[in-house]
Amino acid sequence: MNVSRTRLALLVGLAGALLLVLVIVSPMLLMSMPSFISDGRTSFDCTDDAQVEEVSDTATSDIPDDYLKLYKEYGKRIGVQWNILAAVGKRETDHGRSTLPGVRSGTNSAGAAGPMQFLISTWGGKARVPVETPFTGYASDGDGDGIGDVYNPADAILGAARMLKRNGAPENVRQALFVYNRAWWYVDQVEEIARKYAKSGDVKVPPQAEEECDEPLIEAAPTTVVAKILAYALAQRGKPYLWGGTGPDAFDCSGVIYAAYRSAGLQIPRTTFGQWPFGVRVLEGQEQPGDLVFFNAGPGTSANNPGHVGLVVSKGKMLEARCTLCGPIKVTSYSARGNRIGFTRPLQNPAVLDQLQKLQNPAL
Repeated sequence: MNVSRTRLALLVGLAGALLLVLVIVSPMLLMSMPSFISDGRTSFDCTDDAQVEEVSDTATSDIPDDYLKLYKEYGKRIGVQWNILAAVGKRETDHGRSTLPGVRSGTNSAGAAGPMQFLISTWGGKARVPVETPFTGYASDGDGDGIGDVYNPADAILGAARMLKRNGAPENVRQALFVYNRAWWYVDQVEEIARKYAKSGDVKVPPQAEEECDEPLIEAAPTTVVAKILAYALAQRGKPYLWGGTGPDAFDCSGVIYAAYRSAGLQIPRTTFGQWPFGVRVLEGQEQPGDLVFFNAGPGTSANNPGHVGLVVSKGKMLEARCTLCGPIKVTSYSARGNRIGFTRPLQNPAVLDQLQKLQNPAL
């Protein structure tokens, strides 16, 4: 009886101690856990100093409230510096206040239109584009009406954020700005404006994003189809390489790409040797997410017969399943590889265009 009482007292004491530890430690655990977004999907909070930079008095007084809200919202959502976005808007049209041709209608002498001054050809071929249309360029739907309107500030600012992201921002923001308007004096001017808009007086460049931060890459995808391809491919990170593997537990280099395209309802060749001639060739510097990058690597391969392939996920970066000894599937840099052969775009193969058409119009 005394032994039982002793054991009971010991158990009660241990339970109390454990409860005390949880009360003390749990707030710290909660602070270190990933955040969760409201639609029920789990996602790491990828917000960093580049996106939460405080607004200076200059920015508050110079940027219209509705524009400032859009710059901050889409800067955070896509993963680029909001003050760089705002500086582009200032440099291009004074946040839409310019009365010059092309800001509210038509185009200017260079063919640019809207508050962020997109070339109509770059936007999607016309000023108002249904965003589900394949290959719409940077046409974006910021206000949820299904149309990418180059004159609509919400659409144009989202499109600009995607363009900057796709071309190197936030890490290589100068490169991204140079692609936006190919002049280094323009890059310098935009950066100077951005410094004035930030309370710190700086353009913060974050460290390389953590691998968990997929949402900005997917948001920056050129089309919803490419977003599906990227979402599937990025979800395979950490799985092992297996020669001939097409999942779901392991893949080889072409197998993970084949499976990613299949997840979007598209059929492409299974092997690297088949994928290389299948896609339309893309000039270096014009590649975009969803494209394939090929390498002269592996036995029996050559400059005309590449043996390794990766999936472009952002400028300079690819997802690849490299080899058994190279570790699991991961995102790596393709720009540093010396044996790179070239890029292709499977989505422009006529057979894939037919598949896309049938996906959009099942009755055909």
